[in-house]
Amino acid sequence: MFATRLLSLERWKKWIWSLVRLTLLAGLSFVILYPILQKISTAIKDKGDLYSPIVIWLPEHYTLDNFIKAIDIMDYWQALLNTFTLSTLTTLLTAISCALAGYGFARLKFKGRSVLFAGVILTILVPPITILIPVYLNLKDFSLLGLVPLLTGKTVNLLNTYWPFILTSATANSLKAGLYIFIFRQFFRGIPKEVEEAAYIDGAGVGKTFYRIMLPNAIPSIVTVLLFSFVWQWNDSFFTTTYLTSSKVMATQLGSLPYNLAIMLEDGANSKADPFYLSMVQDTGILLAILPLIIIYLFVQRYFVESIERTGIVG
Repeated sequence: MFATRLLSLERWKKWIWSLVRLTLLAGLSFVILYPILQKISTAIKDKGDLYSPIVIWLPEHYTLDNFIKAIDIMDYWQALLNTFTLSTLTTLLTAISCALAGYGFARLKFKGRSVLFAGVILTILVPPITILIPVYLNLKDFSLLGLVPLLTGKTVNLLNTYWPFILTSATANSLKAGLYIFIFRQFFRGIPKEVEEAAYIDGAGVGKTFYRIMLPNAIPSIVTVLLFSFVWQWNDSFFTTTYLTSSKVMATQLGSLPYNLAIMLEDGANSKADPFYLSMVQDTGILLAILPLIIIYLFVQRYFVESIERTGIVG
């Protein structure tokens, strides 16, 4: 009798836990999918559906006019190519530099290692906006410790070029670089030291051991960093609009989309275009901007989940 009650209690616990888990997953899915579904619904609406009391989700008049306008005003295909180029370049440089830094913190012993790694952790905790002004001024009058004025007679303005992103990525100072260094460090620390010592015995140096032994074993962390870095750079609007004021990338094109649409519709800069319609076209532009990321995720989701699991186990 007691065993039967205990078995029944266990079944009730499993059923309640399944219900709680289903509720949590449904809630999280709603939070994530609701904005996307709302933008899809808005993008296919006609302008007249904005003020129709019977239209909430399903439009009364379906149209692709919003997509056509957004693609034309944003110069979408050129912006897509530029954004993809910038994100790919910074992602590769960030992965290389952060992998080197993470390996150094994990395996190499040198004075001040703990202090330097504390600085890395500090970059995760402290918002990068706090150092935006000095970084901006340095990039505006780039001198490379005085070498550039010594050779050319004047400083170089790197703003409105890709150089700010290239330099910060190559030196492991890019967006979220502290987190990537931490991921690589934790992964390399989890690899048995015997593997590394065997390479040293065979005559391999630090560089060859890193390239031939450590990197092939760090594929999960590499995939994780590549995906995180690419997505964060693609979605970044703050630094991109700060350093690239006139370059055609997604962030700058989205920011100027309502203004350019208002100019196109009526009386130039003093246009009194419907703000709700401007918002509708901007939502369409946002949907177009995130569409490549959704397509990429559909192809790499399995590798991404596997890399996250393996990185977490090693960490």
